[in-house]
Parts: sequence; structure tokens; C-alpha cells
Amino acid sequence: MSRIVKVVSLVVVLASLAAVATAAEKPAPPRMKPALVVMDVQNAFLPYMDEQDKKTGLETMNYVIALFRDNGFPVIRVYHTDPSEGPAPGTDAFEFPKTVAVKDDDPKVVKNFPDAFKKTDLDKVLHEKGVNTVFLAGLSGVGCVLATYFGAEDRDYQVFMVKHALISHDRALTKTVYDICQNINYGTLKLLLETARAQ
Repeated sequence: MSRIVKVVSLVVVLASLAAVATAAEKPAPPRMKPALVVMDVQNAFLPYMDEQDKKTGLETMNYVIALFRDNGFPVIRVYHTDPSEGPAPGTDAFEFPKTVAVKDDDPKVVKNFPDAFKKTDLDKVLHEKGVNTVFLAGLSGVGCVLATYFGAEDRDYQVFMVKHALISHDRALTKTVYDICQNINYGTLKLLLETARAQ
């Protein structure tokens, strides 16, 4: 009987060692390296946006910009222009309103297509900063931000919409974007960024 117990014990020990060895072979998941991409919050487009979306979106955007700065993670500005229709770079219509807390030294990307990755250096900027996780805020939530969300997915970034930081022409449609995309609220984002900073 004692021989059977010893054999069973040996089998259990060997199985445990095999499990430990297998676990050791699995690489650790990559550490989150986040960036906030703030899109197209330009004077030319803001008048066409839903007023409630605008109020909530701009307030949340500034909270989130401060959160990224406080934790030492990049904030990237994206601007849209159509070569034939504008708004033309250098004009007031092209600029973000002064109430949006971006800074002149935040990396800046100018795009001509809805997807901010298409024919721009956004992917290069993110790679240079070691970013693997993209958080999106701005407008239009149902247009350029949504196109950029799928553009980020196509390039293997983890990507999230920041809840209450999107602005669209129709608030109900903004809600639909949150329903179909991965999104994150301020409190959870705060915890994630503080954890990523501490690693």
C-alpha cells in the first residue's frame, strides 16, 4: 500500500513540475504603453456637433489629457484638413479652441482622410514612443475617430474609445459607437495608467 502511495505522490510531483515548466515557457504579456490621441477638435467642426456631446466631451477630454500628463504618457494631437476644402493649416478654423488642454509640444499629425493612420506618420510617432495601446478622444465619434479605431486595430494596437470624450453631430449615434467599440471610463483609465506608470 505504501508503495502505491509513493508512486501516486511521485506522479503528482512530476505533474506539478511539468505545469511549472510549461508556465515558465509562456512569455509574460507585454506591459501596457499607452498614448492618448485627441482628434479633430477644431474650430471649423465644433459648431456642427451636438451641444450636449460637446459640453461633456470637452470637459472629459481635458480631464483625460491631464491624467495622461500626470502619469507621464504622451498626448498626440490630430488635425484634419481637406486639400481643396480646408480648413487651411495656420488659420483659426484649423486650430483647436484654447479651452482644449493640448500643448504646442504635443506631437502633431495632420491628416487628409478619416483614418488618422492613412498616409500620415501617426504609426511612426506611436512606434517611436513605444506605444502599444491607443486611447481615442475627439470628433467625430461616428466618423474620423471610428475610422481611426479600426485603423489602430488593423495595425495590432490595443485600442479603446474614452467614454464621454467623443463628440458627434448626434448624441444617440455617439452612444452607438460606445456600444460597438471597446471603451473605458475615466475611473478605470485612471487605475490603468497609475498601474502602468508604477511598472
